[in-house]
Amino acid sequence: MDNWLEALPKADLHLHLDGCVKPGTLLALAAARGYPLPADNPEDLLPYMQVEEDCDSLKTYLDKFGFVLPLMQDTEALARVAEEAVEQAAAHNCLYIEVRFAPALHTDEGLSADGAIAAALAGLRRGEAAYGVTARLIVICMRHHGEEINVPVVRAAIARHGQGVVAVDLAGDEASHPAEKFRGTFVVAREAGIPITIHAGEAAGPFNVREAVESLGAARIGHGIRLREDPELLAWIRDRRVPLELCPTSNIQTKAVASWDDYPLRRYYDAGVYITVNTDNPTVSGTDMTRECQALVTRFGFTLAELAGLMRGALEASFAEPPVKEALLRKFDEKIARLRNDSTRED
Repeated sequence: MDNWLEALPKADLHLHLDGCVKPGTLLALAAARGYPLPADNPEDLLPYMQVEEDCDSLKTYLDKFGFVLPLMQDTEALARVAEEAVEQAAAHNCLYIEVRFAPALHTDEGLSADGAIAAALAGLRRGEAAYGVTARLIVICMRHHGEEINVPVVRAAIARHGQGVVAVDLAGDEASHPAEKFRGTFVVAREAGIPITIHAGEAAGPFNVREAVESLGAARIGHGIRLREDPELLAWIRDRRVPLELCPTSNIQTKAVASWDDYPLRRYYDAGVYITVNTDNPTVSGTDMTRECQALVTRFGFTLAELAGLMRGALEASFAEPPVKEALLRKFDEKIARLRNDSTRED
């Protein structure tokens, strides 16, 4: 079983760049810049970058990002972290990843939003060449930013749509900044035809999910775990085939769900809701795609065939360019066929 889970071809559609910084990389970036850190080895630094089991809210979870952001303010750092995100995904047999980040959070030392996007794209391309994983970029607007910051970010993303940028997103403190505040920002994205995914239904109720789809134009929903609070809306999302980007480990850590026993993933799946399973923030959450798949098997009774279906569905839900998506699906089917053949021979 473990070997099959490791070998399963995977797709991670919800992966934050600043949530997958390796402790050793942060140490190297700090040393090169003379930046003081509270520890001088990866093991002792990790607690500053990873949440503890008693994380009490999304706000507490988000505090971990403030620790790494000061060292992600130049092209070298952004490109390195992006390349290493691809490397980490490759270690878990990911065929495809969509890495997302908020360029406005990386402009403290003179980078423009476009410069930050260009640096992240350069790192993803290096990672693609080195590790054979197809990687694309989603550009995030932040909830605590106004239109004067977010609209230029959207325009910078639009300018690079088709050059590695595949979508725009909205993230941050959902409870304090509901989706309706961002209608003006995302009308710019809709008019340009760039795909949209929105963090919604995580730290606030399902009303944000409806707003994200109906008013902001979201084609996918980041998390959406609280949809169960509105059965009618859940059915509406199911019938419209709007994919949810579930991140089980992270959703529990942020208290979007009280516990594994309370997690409605299996219920959503059995009800026909279009779900995908993702890591969110591998370093912050202490997870990876193999672990997320293992949790589905051990906690929710997913079969290997069901897992394969989820991963294929994630590729279908991706924002990859149509020819790229078709090639990925062919590659996925070939790998699954080989896995099944190998399993049959072992039996």
